[in-house]
Amino acid sequence: MSNNIIAAAVALITCLSCARGSVEVPVNRDTPIYPDYMGVTIPYNIAPLNFHYTSTGIRKAVTTATCNDVVLQFKGREVVWDLQLWKDFIETAQGDTLFFSADLICKGGRKEHLEWQVYVSADKLDPYISYRLIEPGYEVWHEVEIRERCIENFQERILSDWRNTGNSCMNCHVHSQARSDLSIFYVRGKNGGAFLNRNGELRKLSLKAKDMISGTVYGEIHPSGRYGVFSTNIIIPGFHTQGSRRLEVYDTKSDLAIADFDNNEMTVPQALSRKDVFETFPAFSADGKSIYYCAADTLPLPGDIEKLRYSLMRVSFDERTGRAGQDVEVIWDAEEHKASVCHPKCSPDGKWIMYTVAEYGTFPIWHTECQLEMMNLHTGEIVNMDTANSDRSDTYHSWSSTGRWFVFASKRGDGKYGRPYFCHVDECGQLTKPFVLPQEDPWHYENSLRSFNIPDLSDGPVDFDAETIGRMVKEVEAEEFK
Repeated sequence: MSNNIIAAAVALITCLSCARGSVEVPVNRDTPIYPDYMGVTIPYNIAPLNFHYTSTGIRKAVTTATCNDVVLQFKGREVVWDLQLWKDFIETAQGDTLFFSADLICKGGRKEHLEWQVYVSADKLDPYISYRLIEPGYEVWHEVEIRERCIENFQERILSDWRNTGNSCMNCHVHSQARSDLSIFYVRGKNGGAFLNRNGELRKLSLKAKDMISGTVYGEIHPSGRYGVFSTNIIIPGFHTQGSRRLEVYDTKSDLAIADFDNNEMTVPQALSRKDVFETFPAFSADGKSIYYCAADTLPLPGDIEKLRYSLMRVSFDERTGRAGQDVEVIWDAEEHKASVCHPKCSPDGKWIMYTVAEYGTFPIWHTECQLEMMNLHTGEIVNMDTANSDRSDTYHSWSSTGRWFVFASKRGDGKYGRPYFCHVDECGQLTKPFVLPQEDPWHYENSLRSFNIPDLSDGPVDFDAETIGRMVKEVEAEEFK
């Protein structure tokens, strides 16, 4: 990059950075910049890391960014990159380090000097992420949307929303191993159904048969695309009268069911639908030969809710017949760990399984102790994830197609709003400090009043949008399953 280009870039960024330099918005942050991008590892294809300084009374700020022989300067409380300039800056930085420094002058002449680094990984992150935007409350909800965002820039579009579905609830847009041509999500209520996106075709399905206790709830698609494994649950919300845990969601009944999308058939395996066991949160192994799920002995609820602990289980799956095996294996024992597990997800490379651990229960997003844990499927070793976890709820994770990255929803910071955080995993299971999804406006998360729920990665954009879903809700009958 020539000196002339650098000078022009400085001038451009100075204009962008000073646009809101005089705005004083009170924030309560533990780090001097927000979002906190200090010491993080990022993929080389991520959008610009726009941020602002959190100190109050800043009168002047000069930020310097350096990589190899390129030096850029920003003026103002906010650092907002031009997209092309950012791409040029990190293009040759794969496997290298970005160096940042800042000199701040605050009220009364107080000076601050900051220095930090950002490491640029050569491991690419899948370029798209979908998530549900929803208010973080639990009494009511409205204006729910499922959106898809390109992580390489700031382009975002709506996949399904309240406007086109009669203000219906919608949830759980999940891809199979980050494939854009294989995903599923639900629109609930009147004229709703499961919307299966498979090989360029979008279908509206009624995933319920007469021997199931309810329609399907949580689930995942088999790598072949032919099958899905789902829980079928009777879900009850309950409210705590004391303590910081506001809401408890629990099942009074739950089984597992297997869907054959080619033949429109539902199967409820006997081994996975015991009356004395709650079975939920199923997921396929990377090769599709096993089903992982969570199971707990039934208890009188809600009275014994704090005794309800789920173990991580595994059972074989035969792709030729679409049947689960009879022999169930305990992978992670709840009694041994004195805790409860939920949301298991296998990495596409077949090496890891990640899940959420809480003191008890099956839906612990309001539990501050709720954290991620990862197991090496080859050795059974549990990986320390203190680097990724926080003192708030960390859950609802999704793997990248390579197994080198994962995204998860974290309530770190204010404890109320879930945000999508990314973390790198190397071949030995070493983790890096997570970073939040970059936004064009560095104040976006302070100003947003909705949570990013169930973030899920994808190798490309899906082939439908909110208008397509709206038409199908109104005009297409859901395909029945037997």
